[in-house]
Amino acid sequence: MSVFHPLLVAAQDGANAVPIRFVGSDQALDGAVRPWADLHGFEGKPGQLLIAPQGDGIGQVLVGTGPVFDPMAARGLSARLPGGLYRLETEPHQAQAAALAFLLGAYVFDRYKARPDKTPVRLVAPEGLDLAETTRIVAACALAREMVDTPAADMGPLQIETIAREIAESAGAAITVTEGDALLEANYPAVHAVGRAAAPHRAPRLIEIGWKLDQADLPLVALVGKGVVFDTGGLDLKPAAGMRNMKKDMGGSAHALALGRLVMQAALPVRLVVIVAAVENAVSADAFRPGDILNSRKGLTIEIGNTDAEGRLILADALTRAGEHRPDLTLDFATLTGAARIALGPDLPPLYTDDDALAEGLLAAAAQVRDPLWRMPLWAGYRGALDTEIADLKNDSSAWAQAGSVTAALFLQRFAPTTGAWAHMDIFAWNPRARPGYPEGGEAQALRACFHYLKTRFC
Repeated sequence: MSVFHPLLVAAQDGANAVPIRFVGSDQALDGAVRPWADLHGFEGKPGQLLIAPQGDGIGQVLVGTGPVFDPMAARGLSARLPGGLYRLETEPHQAQAAALAFLLGAYVFDRYKARPDKTPVRLVAPEGLDLAETTRIVAACALAREMVDTPAADMGPLQIETIAREIAESAGAAITVTEGDALLEANYPAVHAVGRAAAPHRAPRLIEIGWKLDQADLPLVALVGKGVVFDTGGLDLKPAAGMRNMKKDMGGSAHALALGRLVMQAALPVRLVVIVAAVENAVSADAFRPGDILNSRKGLTIEIGNTDAEGRLILADALTRAGEHRPDLTLDFATLTGAARIALGPDLPPLYTDDDALAEGLLAAAAQVRDPLWRMPLWAGYRGALDTEIADLKNDSSAWAQAGSVTAALFLQRFAPTTGAWAHMDIFAWNPRARPGYPEGGEAQALRACFHYLKTRFC
Protein backbone atom coordinates (compact mmCIF):
# COMPACT_ATOMS: atom_id res chain seq x y z
CA MET A 1 0.00 0.00 0.00
CA SER A 2 1.29 3.45 -0.91
CA VAL A 3 2.22 5.74 1.94
CA PHE A 4 1.30 9.33 1.20
CA HIS A 5 2.91 12.52 2.39
CA PRO A 6 0.70 13.87 5.22
CA LEU A 7 -0.36 16.82 3.06
CA LEU A 8 -1.23 14.68 0.04
CA VAL A 9 -4.42 12.72 -0.52
CA ALA A 10 -4.84 9.82 -2.94
CA ALA A 11 -6.65 10.75 -6.15
CA GLN A 12 -9.55 8.40 -5.45
CA ASP A 13 -10.25 10.25 -2.20
CA GLY A 14 -10.37 13.69 -3.80
CA ALA A 15 -13.87 13.80 -5.22
CA ASN A 16 -14.86 16.84 -3.16
CA ALA A 17 -11.60 18.72 -3.59
CA VAL A 18 -11.67 22.41 -4.54
CA PRO A 19 -10.05 23.01 -7.95
CA ILE A 20 -7.02 25.29 -8.21
CA ARG A 21 -6.56 26.91 -11.62
CA PHE A 22 -3.33 28.55 -12.74
CA VAL A 23 -4.15 31.61 -14.81
CA GLY A 24 -1.69 33.47 -17.01
CA SER A 25 -1.78 37.22 -17.49
CA ASP A 26 -2.88 36.75 -21.11
CA GLN A 27 -5.47 34.08 -20.36
CA ALA A 28 -9.16 34.94 -20.74
CA LEU A 29 -11.57 33.80 -18.05
CA ASP A 30 -15.11 32.74 -18.84
CA GLY A 31 -18.25 31.73 -17.02
CA ALA A 32 -19.37 33.00 -13.64
CA VAL A 33 -15.82 33.47 -12.42
CA ARG A 34 -15.06 36.28 -14.89
CA PRO A 35 -17.13 39.05 -13.27
CA TRP A 36 -15.82 37.95 -9.86
CA ALA A 37 -12.25 38.23 -11.12
CA ASP A 38 -12.96 41.63 -12.69
CA LEU A 39 -14.54 42.85 -9.46
CA HIS A 40 -11.43 41.92 -7.46
CA GLY A 41 -8.86 43.09 -10.00
CA PHE A 42 -7.53 39.61 -10.71
CA GLU A 43 -5.47 39.72 -13.91
CA GLY A 44 -3.33 36.58 -13.64
CA LYS A 45 -0.28 38.50 -12.46
CA PRO A 46 2.40 36.57 -10.54
CA GLY A 47 1.51 36.34 -6.87
CA GLN A 48 -2.22 37.04 -7.33
CA LEU A 49 -4.63 34.64 -5.67
CA LEU A 50 -8.40 34.80 -5.77
CA ILE A 51 -10.88 32.55 -3.99
CA ALA A 52 -14.16 32.30 -5.89
CA PRO A 53 -17.17 31.30 -3.78
CA GLN A 54 -19.82 28.77 -4.60
CA GLY A 55 -22.83 28.58 -2.34
CA ASP A 56 -21.60 28.54 1.25
CA GLY A 57 -18.14 27.30 0.32
CA ILE A 58 -15.28 27.71 -2.11
CA GLY A 59 -15.96 27.05 -5.77
CA GLN A 60 -12.44 27.38 -7.11
CA VAL A 61 -9.11 29.11 -6.55
CA LEU A 62 -7.36 31.20 -9.19
CA VAL A 63 -3.59 31.55 -8.99
CA GLY A 64 -1.80 34.08 -11.17
CA THR A 65 1.36 32.96 -12.93
CA GLY A 66 2.15 35.85 -15.26
CA PRO A 67 2.80 35.27 -18.97
CA VAL A 68 4.54 31.88 -18.46
CA PHE A 69 3.36 29.02 -16.24
CA ASP A 70 5.55 28.70 -13.16
CA PRO A 71 4.87 25.79 -10.82
CA MET A 72 6.56 27.73 -8.02
CA ALA A 73 3.36 29.80 -7.91
CA ALA A 74 2.02 26.91 -5.84
CA ARG A 75 4.66 27.32 -3.16
CA GLY A 76 2.67 29.86 -1.17
CA LEU A 77 -0.65 28.00 -1.25
CA SER A 78 -0.25 26.21 2.07
CA ALA A 79 0.08 29.57 3.85
CA ARG A 80 -2.53 31.50 1.85
CA LEU A 81 -5.47 29.15 1.54
CA PRO A 82 -8.02 28.23 4.21
CA GLY A 83 -7.78 24.67 5.45
CA GLY A 84 -9.35 22.04 3.27
CA LEU A 85 -8.77 19.70 0.36
CA TYR A 86 -7.73 21.00 -3.06
CA ARG A 87 -6.75 19.64 -6.45
CA LEU A 88 -4.61 21.13 -9.20
CA GLU A 89 -6.31 21.67 -12.55
CA THR A 90 -3.50 21.76 -15.08
CA GLU A 91 -1.46 19.44 -17.30
CA PRO A 92 -0.15 16.36 -15.41
CA HIS A 93 3.54 17.29 -15.68
CA GLN A 94 2.77 20.84 -14.57
CA ALA A 95 0.66 19.56 -11.69
CA GLN A 96 3.50 17.30 -10.54
CA ALA A 97 5.94 20.20 -10.40
CA ALA A 98 3.36 22.38 -8.67
CA ALA A 99 2.69 19.66 -6.07
CA LEU A 100 6.41 19.60 -5.22
CA ALA A 101 6.39 23.39 -4.90
CA PHE A 102 3.32 23.19 -2.65
CA LEU A 103 5.08 20.75 -0.31
CA LEU A 104 8.27 22.86 -0.23
CA GLY A 105 6.16 25.85 0.78
CA ALA A 106 4.55 23.98 3.66
CA TYR A 107 7.81 23.93 5.67
CA VAL A 108 7.47 25.42 9.16
CA PHE A 109 10.23 25.66 11.76
CA ASP A 110 8.39 25.15 15.04
CA ARG A 111 11.02 23.68 17.33
CA TYR A 112 10.87 26.62 19.72
CA LYS A 113 7.44 28.10 19.13
CA ALA A 114 4.05 26.44 19.36
CA ARG A 115 1.87 27.10 16.34
CA PRO A 116 -1.92 27.44 16.58
CA ASP A 117 -3.82 24.38 15.46
CA LYS A 118 -5.53 24.86 12.12
CA THR A 119 -7.12 22.70 9.53
CA PRO A 120 -4.31 21.82 7.14
CA VAL A 121 -4.32 22.67 3.48
CA ARG A 122 -4.16 19.30 1.74
CA LEU A 123 -3.68 18.46 -1.89
CA VAL A 124 -4.90 15.62 -4.08
CA ALA A 125 -1.80 13.90 -5.45
CA PRO A 126 -1.60 14.60 -9.19
CA GLU A 127 -1.71 11.75 -11.66
CA GLY A 128 1.72 10.24 -12.26
CA LEU A 129 3.38 11.89 -9.27
CA ASP A 130 6.42 9.89 -8.08
CA LEU A 131 5.47 10.15 -4.45
CA ALA A 132 8.54 8.41 -3.07
CA GLU A 133 10.97 10.71 -4.88
CA THR A 134 8.92 13.83 -4.20
CA THR A 135 8.84 13.02 -0.50
CA ARG A 136 12.60 12.41 -0.46
CA ILE A 137 13.32 15.74 -2.14
CA VAL A 138 11.01 17.66 0.19
CA ALA A 139 12.55 15.94 3.21
CA ALA A 140 16.08 16.76 2.04
CA CYS A 141 15.23 20.44 1.63
CA ALA A 142 13.51 20.44 5.02
CA LEU A 143 16.59 18.88 6.64
CA ALA A 144 18.88 21.56 5.21
CA ARG A 145 16.51 24.34 6.25
CA GLU A 146 15.98 22.99 9.75
CA MET A 147 19.71 22.65 10.33
CA VAL A 148 20.23 26.25 9.21
CA ASP A 149 17.30 27.52 11.30
CA THR A 150 18.49 25.84 14.51
CA PRO A 151 20.48 28.23 16.75
CA ALA A 152 24.18 27.57 17.15
CA ALA A 153 23.73 26.56 20.80
CA ASP A 154 21.79 23.53 19.57
CA MET A 155 23.58 23.00 16.24
CA GLY A 156 27.26 22.75 17.10
CA PRO A 157 29.91 20.48 15.57
CA LEU A 158 28.69 17.56 17.69
CA GLN A 159 25.11 17.95 16.48
CA ILE A 160 26.25 18.04 12.85
CA GLU A 161 28.25 14.88 13.52
CA THR A 162 25.17 13.23 15.07
CA ILE A 163 23.07 14.04 12.02
CA ALA A 164 25.81 12.72 9.73
CA ARG A 165 25.96 9.50 11.74
CA GLU A 166 22.20 9.04 11.48
CA ILE A 167 22.34 9.57 7.71
CA ALA A 168 25.23 7.13 7.30
CA GLU A 169 23.62 4.48 9.52
CA SER A 170 20.29 4.64 7.70
CA ALA A 171 22.05 4.11 4.36
CA GLY A 172 24.51 1.47 5.51
CA ALA A 173 27.39 3.82 4.79
CA ALA A 174 30.71 4.11 6.63
CA ILE A 175 31.52 7.22 8.64
CA THR A 176 34.73 8.49 10.23
CA VAL A 177 35.12 11.55 12.43
CA THR A 178 38.41 13.22 13.29
CA GLU A 179 38.07 15.59 16.24
CA GLY A 180 40.08 18.13 18.21
CA ASP A 181 43.84 17.71 18.38
CA ALA A 182 43.55 14.48 16.39
CA LEU A 183 43.05 16.78 13.39
CA LEU A 184 46.73 17.74 13.64
CA GLU A 185 47.83 14.11 13.76
CA ALA A 186 45.60 13.31 10.76
CA ASN A 187 46.92 16.35 8.82
CA TYR A 188 43.93 18.68 8.84
CA PRO A 189 45.82 21.72 10.16
CA ALA A 190 43.58 24.43 8.71
CA VAL A 191 40.41 22.86 10.13
CA HIS A 192 42.10 22.64 13.53
CA ALA A 193 43.38 26.21 13.43
CA VAL A 194 39.98 27.72 12.66
CA GLY A 195 38.11 25.66 15.27
CA ARG A 196 40.61 25.38 18.12
CA ALA A 197 39.38 28.49 19.96
CA ALA A 198 35.96 26.96 20.65
CA ALA A 199 34.99 25.36 23.96
CA PRO A 200 36.14 21.73 24.31
CA HIS A 201 32.63 20.33 23.87
CA ARG A 202 32.43 22.23 20.57
CA ALA A 203 35.78 21.03 19.26
CA PRO A 204 36.37 21.12 15.49
CA ARG A 205 35.98 17.96 13.46
CA LEU A 206 36.28 16.54 9.97
CA ILE A 207 33.35 14.25 9.14
CA GLU A 208 33.53 11.82 6.22
CA ILE A 209 30.81 9.49 4.94
CA GLY A 210 31.66 6.81 2.38
CA TRP A 211 29.03 4.84 0.44
CA LYS A 212 29.63 1.99 -2.02
CA LEU A 213 33.35 2.78 -2.10
CA ASP A 214 34.17 -0.86 -2.76
CA GLN A 215 32.28 -0.81 -6.08
CA ALA A 216 35.13 0.45 -8.22
CA ASP A 217 33.18 0.22 -11.46
CA LEU A 218 30.89 3.07 -10.39
CA PRO A 219 31.78 6.76 -10.83
CA LEU A 220 32.73 8.55 -7.63
CA VAL A 221 30.95 11.74 -6.54
CA ALA A 222 32.32 13.88 -3.72
CA LEU A 223 30.15 16.39 -1.85
CA VAL A 224 31.93 18.90 0.37
CA GLY A 225 30.31 21.31 2.83
CA LYS A 226 31.40 24.24 4.94
CA GLY A 227 30.19 23.76 8.50
CA VAL A 228 31.00 26.90 10.48
CA VAL A 229 28.34 26.53 13.17
CA PHE A 230 28.80 30.13 14.27
CA ASP A 231 31.08 32.78 12.85
CA THR A 232 32.09 35.58 15.17
CA GLY A 233 34.65 36.65 12.62
CA GLY A 234 37.36 35.50 15.02
CA LEU A 235 39.79 38.17 16.21
CA ASP A 236 38.67 40.27 13.23
CA LEU A 237 35.34 40.44 15.03
CA LYS A 238 32.18 41.03 13.04
CA PRO A 239 29.93 43.95 14.04
CA ALA A 240 26.68 43.00 15.77
CA ALA A 241 24.58 43.26 12.62
CA GLY A 242 26.99 41.03 10.70
CA MET A 243 26.98 38.41 13.44
CA ARG A 244 23.21 38.24 13.95
CA ASN A 245 22.47 35.43 11.49
CA MET A 246 25.79 33.61 11.63
CA LYS A 247 24.08 30.46 12.88
CA LYS A 248 23.50 29.90 9.16
CA ASP A 249 27.21 29.73 8.34
CA MET A 250 27.01 25.95 8.48
CA GLY A 251 24.56 25.98 5.57
CA GLY A 252 27.06 24.35 3.23
CA SER A 253 27.38 21.33 5.50
CA ALA A 254 23.58 21.10 5.76
CA HIS A 255 23.31 21.05 1.97
CA ALA A 256 26.08 18.48 1.49
CA LEU A 257 24.55 16.15 4.07
CA ALA A 258 21.00 16.58 2.76
CA LEU A 259 22.08 15.99 -0.84
CA GLY A 260 24.18 13.02 0.22
CA ARG A 261 21.21 11.47 1.99
CA LEU A 262 19.08 12.06 -1.10
CA VAL A 263 21.62 10.36 -3.38
CA MET A 264 21.80 7.33 -1.10
CA GLN A 265 18.03 7.08 -0.60
CA ALA A 266 17.52 7.22 -4.36
CA ALA A 267 20.22 4.55 -4.80
CA LEU A 268 21.90 6.44 -7.62
CA PRO A 269 24.53 4.28 -9.36
CA VAL A 270 27.54 6.11 -7.95
CA ARG A 271 30.09 5.81 -5.20
CA LEU A 272 29.68 8.70 -2.79
CA VAL A 273 31.90 10.60 -0.41
CA VAL A 274 30.45 13.37 1.77
CA ILE A 275 33.01 15.51 3.61
CA VAL A 276 32.06 18.17 6.12
CA ALA A 277 34.40 20.35 8.17
CA ALA A 278 32.48 21.43 11.28
CA VAL A 279 33.98 24.21 13.40
CA GLU A 280 33.08 27.25 15.46
CA ASN A 281 35.04 30.39 14.62
CA ALA A 282 35.25 31.59 18.21
CA VAL A 283 37.32 34.16 20.09
CA SER A 284 39.70 33.04 22.82
CA ALA A 285 43.34 33.23 23.79
CA ASP A 286 43.95 30.31 21.44
CA ALA A 287 42.31 31.83 18.38
CA PHE A 288 44.30 32.04 15.17
CA ARG A 289 45.44 35.57 14.37
CA PRO A 290 45.85 38.00 11.49
CA GLY A 291 49.38 37.55 10.27
CA ASP A 292 49.60 33.87 11.19
CA ILE A 293 50.70 31.44 8.52
CA LEU A 294 48.77 28.18 8.48
CA ASN A 295 49.72 24.90 6.97
CA SER A 296 47.16 23.02 4.88
CA ARG A 297 46.59 19.38 4.08
CA LYS A 298 47.77 20.00 0.54
CA GLY A 299 51.08 21.40 1.78
CA LEU A 300 50.40 24.97 0.68
CA THR A 301 50.99 27.64 3.31
CA ILE A 302 48.35 30.30 3.84
CA GLU A 303 48.94 33.75 5.29
CA ILE A 304 45.98 34.97 7.34
CA GLY A 305 45.01 38.48 6.39
CA ASN A 306 41.56 38.30 7.99
CA THR A 307 40.25 35.72 10.45
CA ASP A 308 36.74 36.33 9.11
CA ALA A 309 37.71 34.61 5.84
CA GLU A 310 37.74 31.27 7.63
CA GLY A 311 35.38 29.20 5.51
CA ARG A 312 37.82 28.85 2.65
CA LEU A 313 40.46 27.62 5.10
CA ILE A 314 38.47 24.63 6.32
CA LEU A 315 37.30 23.92 2.77
CA ALA A 316 40.95 23.86 1.66
CA ASP A 317 41.59 20.81 3.83
CA ALA A 318 38.21 19.24 3.02
CA LEU A 319 38.64 19.64 -0.75
CA THR A 320 42.15 18.24 -0.55
CA ARG A 321 40.80 15.20 1.27
CA ALA A 322 38.10 14.81 -1.39
CA GLY A 323 40.80 14.83 -4.07
CA GLU A 324 42.54 11.88 -2.42
CA HIS A 325 39.55 9.74 -3.42
CA ARG A 326 40.14 10.68 -7.07
CA PRO A 327 36.50 11.68 -7.69
CA ASP A 328 34.89 11.94 -11.09
CA LEU A 329 32.84 14.90 -9.86
CA THR A 330 33.13 17.19 -6.85
CA LEU A 331 30.45 19.64 -5.71
CA ASP A 332 31.07 21.96 -2.79
CA PHE A 333 28.55 24.12 -0.96
CA ALA A 334 29.43 27.07 1.24
CA THR A 335 27.91 30.24 2.64
CA LEU A 336 31.24 31.72 1.69
CA THR A 337 31.06 35.44 0.88
CA GLY A 338 28.92 38.51 1.34
CA ALA A 339 30.29 39.60 -2.03
CA ALA A 340 28.15 36.92 -3.70
CA ARG A 341 25.05 38.61 -2.31
CA ILE A 342 26.24 42.01 -3.51
CA ALA A 343 26.74 40.54 -6.98
CA LEU A 344 23.57 38.46 -7.30
CA GLY A 345 21.38 39.06 -4.25
CA PRO A 346 19.99 36.48 -1.83
CA ASP A 347 17.97 34.33 -4.25
CA LEU A 348 20.51 33.55 -6.97
CA PRO A 349 23.59 31.56 -5.90
CA PRO A 350 26.78 31.89 -7.94
CA LEU A 351 28.12 28.74 -9.60
CA TYR A 352 31.84 28.47 -10.25
CA THR A 353 33.49 25.81 -12.38
CA ASP A 354 36.16 25.64 -15.06
CA ASP A 355 34.32 22.79 -16.78
CA ASP A 356 31.92 24.10 -19.44
CA ALA A 357 30.03 20.82 -19.78
CA LEU A 358 29.43 20.68 -16.03
CA ALA A 359 28.27 24.29 -15.99
CA GLU A 360 25.90 23.66 -18.87
CA GLY A 361 24.47 20.58 -17.19
CA LEU A 362 23.98 22.22 -13.80
CA LEU A 363 22.38 25.32 -15.30
CA ALA A 364 20.03 23.19 -17.40
CA ALA A 365 19.05 21.18 -14.33
CA ALA A 366 18.57 24.37 -12.33
CA ALA A 367 16.24 25.77 -14.97
CA GLN A 368 14.27 22.55 -15.29
CA VAL A 369 13.52 22.22 -11.57
CA ARG A 370 13.40 25.98 -10.94
CA ASP A 371 16.21 25.99 -8.41
CA PRO A 372 18.26 28.85 -9.85
CA LEU A 373 22.01 29.13 -10.31
CA TRP A 374 24.09 31.69 -12.19
CA ARG A 375 27.53 30.93 -13.57
CA MET A 376 30.26 33.33 -12.49
CA PRO A 377 33.79 33.43 -13.91
CA LEU A 378 36.92 31.95 -12.39
CA TRP A 379 38.70 34.97 -13.82
CA ALA A 380 42.40 34.17 -14.08
CA GLY A 381 43.30 37.85 -14.03
CA TYR A 382 42.42 38.01 -10.35
CA ARG A 383 44.63 35.13 -9.21
CA GLY A 384 47.38 37.58 -8.37
CA ALA A 385 45.14 39.05 -5.67
CA LEU A 386 45.90 35.94 -3.59
CA ASP A 387 49.69 36.36 -3.83
CA THR A 388 51.77 37.17 -0.77
CA GLU A 389 55.48 37.55 -0.16
CA ILE A 390 55.85 35.11 2.73
CA ALA A 391 53.45 32.23 1.98
CA ASP A 392 52.03 30.31 -0.98
CA LEU A 393 48.80 32.33 -0.87
CA LYS A 394 46.69 34.44 1.46
CA ASN A 395 43.10 34.08 2.58
CA ASP A 396 42.04 37.68 1.98
CA SER A 397 42.41 38.90 -1.56
CA SER A 398 44.03 42.24 -2.32
CA ALA A 399 41.60 45.15 -2.47
CA TRP A 400 42.40 45.96 -6.09
CA ALA A 401 40.59 42.82 -7.27
CA GLN A 402 37.32 43.85 -5.56
CA ALA A 403 35.43 40.73 -6.73
CA GLY A 404 35.35 38.94 -3.38
CA SER A 405 33.22 35.98 -4.43
CA VAL A 406 35.41 35.37 -7.50
CA THR A 407 38.66 35.53 -5.57
CA ALA A 408 37.26 33.21 -2.88
CA ALA A 409 36.40 30.68 -5.59
CA LEU A 410 39.89 31.08 -7.06
CA PHE A 411 41.29 30.31 -3.60
CA LEU A 412 39.25 27.09 -3.44
CA GLN A 413 40.33 26.15 -6.97
CA ARG A 414 43.91 25.83 -5.68
CA PHE A 415 42.73 22.94 -3.46
CA ALA A 416 40.00 21.38 -5.61
CA PRO A 417 40.37 17.81 -6.91
CA THR A 418 41.97 17.56 -10.33
CA THR A 419 40.85 14.05 -11.34
CA GLY A 420 37.38 15.15 -12.43
CA ALA A 421 35.14 18.17 -12.75
CA TRP A 422 34.60 20.49 -9.78
CA ALA A 423 31.93 23.06 -9.04
CA HIS A 424 31.58 25.48 -6.15
CA MET A 425 28.29 27.05 -5.09
CA ASP A 426 28.45 30.18 -2.93
CA ILE A 427 24.99 29.81 -1.44
CA PHE A 428 23.16 32.16 0.96
CA ALA A 429 20.95 29.42 2.49
CA TRP A 430 18.57 32.04 3.82
CA ASN A 431 15.35 33.86 3.02
CA PRO A 432 15.81 37.45 4.27
CA ARG A 433 12.24 38.42 3.30
CA ALA A 434 9.24 36.54 4.64
CA ARG A 435 6.46 35.80 2.17
CA PRO A 436 3.99 32.93 1.72
CA GLY A 437 5.89 29.72 1.14
CA TYR A 438 9.19 31.42 1.94
CA PRO A 439 9.36 32.11 5.69
CA GLU A 440 12.28 34.21 6.86
CA GLY A 441 15.06 31.81 7.72
CA GLY A 442 16.81 28.79 6.29
CA GLU A 443 16.46 28.00 2.60
CA ALA A 444 17.69 25.13 0.43
CA GLN A 445 19.53 26.48 -2.60
CA ALA A 446 21.00 24.51 -5.51
CA LEU A 447 20.16 21.25 -3.73
CA ARG A 448 17.35 20.19 -6.07
CA ALA A 449 19.32 21.39 -9.09
CA CYS A 450 22.35 19.30 -8.14
CA PHE A 451 20.26 16.21 -7.43
CA HIS A 452 18.51 16.52 -10.78
CA TYR A 453 21.88 16.91 -12.50
CA LEU A 454 23.27 13.82 -10.77
CA LYS A 455 20.21 11.79 -11.75
CA THR A 456 20.41 12.99 -15.35
CA ARG A 457 24.13 12.34 -15.64
CA PHE A 458 24.49 9.02 -13.87
CA CYS A 459 21.17 7.21 -14.27
